[in-house]
Amino acid sequence: MNENEAAVRPASRKEKRPTARKDMTKIGWTLHEMRRGKMGYFLVAPFMILFFIFTVLPVLLSIFFSFTIFNMLEPPEWIFLDNYISLFLDDDIFLIAVKNTLIFASITGPGSYLLSLLFAWFINELTPKLRSVMTLFFYAPSISGGAYMIWQLMFTTDQHGIVNGLLMKAGVISQPIAFFQNPDYIFPLIIVIALWTSLGTSFLVFIAGFQTVNRDLYEAAAIDGIRNRWQELWYVTLPMMKPQMMFGAIMAITGSFGFGGIITALVGFPSPDYCAHTIMHHLSDYGGTRMEMGYASAIAVILFFMMIGANLLVRKLLDKVGK
Repeated sequence: MNENEAAVRPASRKEKRPTARKDMTKIGWTLHEMRRGKMGYFLVAPFMILFFIFTVLPVLLSIFFSFTIFNMLEPPEWIFLDNYISLFLDDDIFLIAVKNTLIFASITGPGSYLLSLLFAWFINELTPKLRSVMTLFFYAPSISGGAYMIWQLMFTTDQHGIVNGLLMKAGVISQPIAFFQNPDYIFPLIIVIALWTSLGTSFLVFIAGFQTVNRDLYEAAAIDGIRNRWQELWYVTLPMMKPQMMFGAIMAITGSFGFGGIITALVGFPSPDYCAHTIMHHLSDYGGTRMEMGYASAIAVILFFMMIGANLLVRKLLDKVGK
C-alpha cells in the first residue's frame, strides 16, 4: 500500500458514513438515531401501543364526536359547532358547572398541592420509625375507599349527628342543621373533604423526593450564604425535586377537576340548587344517563383543554422555583 492510498482511504470512509449531525438532514439524523436505539423502541412499544389505544385514541374520538349528534344507536350526524354553541349560549346549568369547577379547582388544587408538600417536608425531618407511622396516618384517608363517609356521619341531619349534637348541647343551635342539604354549607364542606382526602400519591412522591436530595448541597449552600430552613427549601430542596413537583402538580390538577364521585355520594345528584354541580357531573349526566354522546364529548373536550391550560400555567410557575 503506497502513501497515496493510505491517505485516500480514511477520507473515502468518512464520505460514505457521516458521523456528525451537521452532515445529515434532519430526517436522516432522526432515522439514524432510531436505528441506534431500536432496542429501546422495541421495549417501550407495548406501553406505547396500550397508551395510544386507551388514552390517545379516546381523546381523538371525543374531539370528533363533539362535532356530531351521537346516541350510540345511530350513526353520528355531523353538526360542526352546534354542541359548543348550545353549551355556552343555551345551557345555563353548564355555566353553573364551569363556575363551580373553577372555584373548586382554584382552591383545592393549590391547597392539596401545598398541603402535600408541607406535610411531606415535615415528616421528612422525623426519625425513620416515626416517619413511617406519620406517613401511614396522613396517607390512610386517600387509600380507604369509603373513608369520606365519616363526614356524612359527623354531619348527619338529625340530632344524633356528632356536629349537630355538640352544637345543640352547647346551646349554639336549637334545631339540627341539614348540612348536606343546605346550599350554604355544602360547598365549604366538600372543599374541606377534598383537602382531607388529597394526601395521596403526590404526598408519597414528595416524601421520596426529599429523601433523594444530596445532603452535601446543604453544606455548600450554607457556605454560599443560605441562613435558614426556608431558604434551603426554596433554593436547594425544591429545585432538586422538580420532577416530583411536576408529577404532584399533575395529580393535583386531575384530582381537583375530576372530584365528582365523592360529591355525589355525600349530597346526591343533582345537588340542591346545583350548588356543587361540576363539569364532571354534567358530563356524567349527558354521557351516562341521557346517552347524548356527542354533547357529552363536547363537555369532555372543554374539560380536557381546561386541564391542559392549568397544566401549562403550573409549568410556568414551577420554572420560577429557586429563582
